Amino acid sequence: MAMPDVGDKAPAFSLEDQSGKTVKLSDFKGKKVVLYFYPKDDTPGCTREACSFRDEHSALQKAGAVVLGVSPDSGPSHAKFAGKYKLPFPLLADTDHSVSERYGAWAEKSLYGRKFMGIIRSTFLIDGSGKVARVWPKVKVDGHVDQVLEAIREI
Repeated sequence: MAMPDVGDKAPAFSLEDQSGKTVKLSDFKGKKVVLYFYPKDDTPGCTREACSFRDEHSALQKAGAVVLGVSPDSGPSHAKFAGKYKLPFPLLADTDHSVSERYGAWAEKSLYGRKFMGIIRSTFLIDGSGKVARVWPKVKVDGHVDQVLEAIREI
């Protein structure tokens, strides 16, 4: 499925976070939402990305944004990952990758010539009215949070 474009209504979702609490996009009406999709808990790139969102969390909050991480890992895996790195935001368990599919973040990848389905590291900035304000389709971890912060301040 194609990724939503800027101006599109962000696909609705309802997923459990690392503590088993149901989190819905509609819970954040009026707030800016940074929805970031990442491949796997506690792997090098994903850890760097999560820790950079953690380190800038107060700046993101001050700018009026909520951060939500999404991967196909389970709630218990998320709980371990969040605990280990003291992540202050929800990690959502998209175990059947249905939400990742709706956001076009579930696609064919290839590694060492092997093709498989997986998460494309991508981030969506959703504005207070539930519309997609910015899309980062293939995230490079270094410097990404700064780009996100800048975009939040612009909308």
